[in-house]
Amino acid sequence: MEKKLISVRTMVAIGIGAAIMFVLMRFVAIPSGVPNTNLNLAAAILTLFAAIFGPVAGFFIGLIGHTLVDLTWGFGIWWSWVIADALYGLLIGLFWKLYKIEEGEFGLKNIIIFNIIQILANLIVWVAVAPTLDILIYQEPANKVYLQGLTAAGLNSAVVLILGTILAATYSRTRVKAGSLHAE
Repeated sequence: MEKKLISVRTMVAIGIGAAIMFVLMRFVAIPSGVPNTNLNLAAAILTLFAAIFGPVAGFFIGLIGHTLVDLTWGFGIWWSWVIADALYGLLIGLFWKLYKIEEGEFGLKNIIIFNIIQILANLIVWVAVAPTLDILIYQEPANKVYLQGLTAAGLNSAVVLILGTILAATYSRTRVKAGSLHAE
């Protein structure tokens, strides 16, 4: 029997996560006041899916979801930000075992770990990676792209802190904790 590189469950999660991310980024984005930077509820979905399904799902949800948004805007694909979303999903997913969402044990300790990691990941991708790639790929002015990156990091961190934590806690409560079923 051959071993699969990616499970059907993960593939389905990628499809559903990318679709939800696309809809939220494309149709529910709230302008921030900083050009081309929005308050996006999609950040919470990407984070939740990466935290539940791991780094492969997180990477591809960020990559596919953001690429679809860029394709439908008609301005071309802004690869620096697509790569940043994919990397963000990967980073969140790398620590998925620490969150214990799927195990039904997403308590205060896990919430703190989840939010420390998401804030650090947001800072890495939006303050360092995306602006640097904007400068290298598109020759964008540094002051503009670092302001956009700081804004995106702050807004995404806040959305995940509030909405992402609520979604993760709510989902976790639907999961059966290990050892909670007893034979009579």
